[in-house]
Amino acid sequence: GNNQTEIICSEQKPTALLGIGFVLVGPSVLLLLKSTWKFFFKSATRPSKKTIFWVLCVEFLVALGAAVLTIVAMPHFDIVTNVMILNSVSILSAVFQVVAECLAKERKRLIMLPVCSIFLTVTGYMFFAISYLVFESSLEINISIGLAIIGTICVSVNWWENYSMLFAVPFLEDISRDIAQSRNVVCIISSLMRILVTSAVVGAYVPLSGREWKSVKLVFETVVVSLVAIQIASSALCRWFGVVACKMHALRRSFVLPMYLASITVLAVFFVPTAVRLPKSNQTSTFFETFQPNSSDEWLHLMLTDAVRTLNTRDIMVHKKTGGLACLGCSALSWWLGLMLSTVYIWYLKIHRIERTQDLFVRRMYEGAFLEQSMLLNTRFEIRKRIKEKNAKETIRVFLCATMWHETYDEMMKIIISMFRLDKYRPKTDKQSDVEFEFHIYFDDAFKDVNNGKHANEYAEIIVDVIKEVYTIFSEEEPCIFKQKAALPHQKIINTPYGGRLEYTLPKGNLMMVHLKDKTLIRHKKRWSDKIMYLYYILGWRLNRQVTLEKITYYASICSTKLVNFDRENTYILALDGDTDFQPSAVMLLIDRLNLYAEVGAACGRIHPTGTGPMVWYQKFEYAVGHWLQKTAEHVFGCVLCSPGCFSLFRGAALMDDNIMKRYTTKSSEASHYVQYDQGEDRWLCTLLLQQGLRDFKEFYNQRRRWGPSTMANTIDLLGSGGLTSQRNSSISKLYILYQIISMAASILGPATICLMISGSFVFILNMDENIALGLAIVPPTVYLILCFKLKSDTQIKIAAIMSVFYAFLMAGTILSIIGDLVKQNTFLTPSGLFLISMVVLYIFTAALHPQEFSLVIYGLLYFLCIPSGYLLLAIYSIVNMNNVTWGTRETGSQAKTTAVDTIKKKVMNATCCKCPCVESEDLSEKILPILALIKFPLICFNKKYLEPLKENKEQQEKVADDLRELRNKVTFAFFFCNALWLVATFFLQAIGDFVSIKIPKVYPNGTYDPTEVFSIDPIALMFLLTFASLLLVQFAAMLYHRIYTLIHFVAYADTEIKSYRKQSHRSHQVSQWITHKMMTF
Repeated sequence: GNNQTEIICSEQKPTALLGIGFVLVGPSVLLLLKSTWKFFFKSATRPSKKTIFWVLCVEFLVALGAAVLTIVAMPHFDIVTNVMILNSVSILSAVFQVVAECLAKERKRLIMLPVCSIFLTVTGYMFFAISYLVFESSLEINISIGLAIIGTICVSVNWWENYSMLFAVPFLEDISRDIAQSRNVVCIISSLMRILVTSAVVGAYVPLSGREWKSVKLVFETVVVSLVAIQIASSALCRWFGVVACKMHALRRSFVLPMYLASITVLAVFFVPTAVRLPKSNQTSTFFETFQPNSSDEWLHLMLTDAVRTLNTRDIMVHKKTGGLACLGCSALSWWLGLMLSTVYIWYLKIHRIERTQDLFVRRMYEGAFLEQSMLLNTRFEIRKRIKEKNAKETIRVFLCATMWHETYDEMMKIIISMFRLDKYRPKTDKQSDVEFEFHIYFDDAFKDVNNGKHANEYAEIIVDVIKEVYTIFSEEEPCIFKQKAALPHQKIINTPYGGRLEYTLPKGNLMMVHLKDKTLIRHKKRWSDKIMYLYYILGWRLNRQVTLEKITYYASICSTKLVNFDRENTYILALDGDTDFQPSAVMLLIDRLNLYAEVGAACGRIHPTGTGPMVWYQKFEYAVGHWLQKTAEHVFGCVLCSPGCFSLFRGAALMDDNIMKRYTTKSSEASHYVQYDQGEDRWLCTLLLQQGLRDFKEFYNQRRRWGPSTMANTIDLLGSGGLTSQRNSSISKLYILYQIISMAASILGPATICLMISGSFVFILNMDENIALGLAIVPPTVYLILCFKLKSDTQIKIAAIMSVFYAFLMAGTILSIIGDLVKQNTFLTPSGLFLISMVVLYIFTAALHPQEFSLVIYGLLYFLCIPSGYLLLAIYSIVNMNNVTWGTRETGSQAKTTAVDTIKKKVMNATCCKCPCVESEDLSEKILPILALIKFPLICFNKKYLEPLKENKEQQEKVADDLRELRNKVTFAFFFCNALWLVATFFLQAIGDFVSIKIPKVYPNGTYDPTEVFSIDPIALMFLLTFASLLLVQFAAMLYHRIYTLIHFVAYADTEIKSYRKQSHRSHQVSQWITHKMMTF
């Protein structure tokens, strides 16, 4: 758009100005789309009128300054001035830094840097004005100089929010807080204002400059469109990569330095290639108007040469005026140094292991004409102070809580080794450690009656033996055959109201407690015995018992009846199963997520089933697909609805809310409660989807018999209160609720869909009529449904296993038939072929983005063969047996390795209930007891209120059994009635035939098609196919997004945690070598 360029003739100048306008509004359009997305899927909080007015004023000023500078003023200047004057937008940021430093009353030597930046920027303005006013002055140039200076100052207001909280001005602080809470709406308003103002400036300037808009019709015949598209796309990518570089801790080498050198690099790109000039005859306007480049290289050389003409045609260049050239160079250098000095604080910026973009940058988007300047000035100035304050907080404490019952020796060995491994990774003796760990194992039903007394059973004996073995191994820092054997762990045995407790101090100083529970003293079953117990024991008792006597006396004196919350914000609970095997890095990554997002209540890790056998292989692929696609989609579009109880980190402050803690202790009194509360206790707390790998068909079916109805009940409960939930939880929007409704509908119609797929298999393999095939496909599951009402559970599972084998053969034949049909049709562009190929490609590509789990694709074939068993027979078994509320797995423990532990048998005795748990053993003085009662800690008498064994009432049990059967009958009728409607509709559409079917022409791979051959598909099948494909595509897109940010987190973790761990190990190794050397010298 420069007036001195010739590549675009004068008549097409409005096209170039319009292109500049598109460049200016490009980021605003992207911001509008992003904020609108977040408005619907995340937060929709609206700002106050005062905030809206302030934002409109600021955005109007910034948009006006940017448009006037780039559209009105810059076309009159040379390439050097235009590139370097953009650096002068840092002037007000430097002023704000000086003011903030003065108000902070901490005058440092760094305050001179922004002062020098102000001086250099003003000096640059002076040299800039002199170079034009003195050497080539004109009215148009003089006006352009004034507009340019005013425009840069207006643009520099853009980053006011970076310093608003440092000025101690209540008005600005209130607006900043309001903007932070309503960021999505504010961004929508600001982007619309930017678009309107820029459009108005472009629309008004073209006629005012004596040009006409009619030439814009030639826009698609020029190179302007390509340049605009390239600029917008490359700027967006540059901004994104800059953010990624900061998050990956490559701040200096990949963010600051490239941004500093960008202006100089741009000038070098323009001037170096044009060192070889075009022939002299080519330097005419006629040439530029008639010459049409034949290649991209010619276009590039022509554009670079044309840009340099803006400098070569200046009077100071033509007549070699040294003073003018000196002023030009000094102004460019002054502006560049001013930008560097005003942003030098970024060079010393300390970044957390993982950082949110909003904590790194003030605004969500960059400025189209000021890319590198906006990225630098957008970096938060107060982040250094914030990090210092955060480091001053107390150390995060993580309580690892594992639940055990009838685990085997090998399963216990896995989790104990994992705990000792974590103890070695984060020693408690390290005073600079940012995380402290404490290990708790809750052993359900750990006692047996022996001669009218209580002794630990064989499973409790195993855990003691395992701890001793693992302790011996981890106590040997440098194993040597001549080294003295490590001592056995010191063991404390304490009587408790629930049975007994063992306490160990691990080799690196962390504490481990094994809680042995007696079912005659405490409620059994997992929800009561484990979850509620450790929630109240840790969050209600352990946190508050550390309060000093002075604090207790103070709160007692003011008659406070509220719980004194001291450490709950810095306390996390890691829920584990008794056979979970985990690495320290997995725990640290979860801690990072909760530490970064204060509003997140729980985070779950990736679960890998262990073991061998067909059922484990099936679950490995099933779990992989669940994490790869389903959970990532929930994470990206809303929030994950279920965290696996075998490896999930919970925030203590979130769990201590009365709406969670008290409701979670609700006793099941209705039939639906037994299904929703007791069959899926993890899903009810933070829901449960994935857990451990099971080794046989019966155990798998019994486990899913619990999970299936419980998952459905909890999801329906959530969807029923979707409106209220979306108001309270900003991560759950109404569109996300709609996504869950569609997913739930697809799950409910799963059996009918499998019947249709089996019907299609019969058509492919046996070439039978579609309606006969559909009827034949419905008969076996209908018979199995009737048998499930009549036969025992074990018999049902045996029948399902036999049917699963036959269905697997049928599915294998279906795959071969589809492949054969593709060969027969000479094309893969058929409905069945496209579906099969797209599914295979999607899963392979998804697995390729998870390279450590790529081998799981092998089990995809087994997963496909077992689809009828998992989505048809299992659904029937789960729904019909939902009245069975027994656990179903580990009901009888296998013969395990046992070792007699006499100390436990002798010392762990039956304990009587007391007002305050373990007062004698916990060493609490009698002086504190009345004060504890006054403050009313929730743990007092918690075992009587929540965990006292429930008395058996035969009449109540019979009533509950009848209610469960009645609930089962209602749910079964509703569930299978929906599937029957789906099948009946499909049957009638097939019976009607070609009148309602959709004709799809046969297309060959080379692009041709045969109009005489068509494929027919009924509307319902097409609708379901499109819905299913849409869900998969949405999940796939979410997976790509999640993978990118997982990679960023992993690189950041590797750059901080792993390096620090290696340094620590290296120092320990050096100390060990030094001691060995001294001993040898001695």
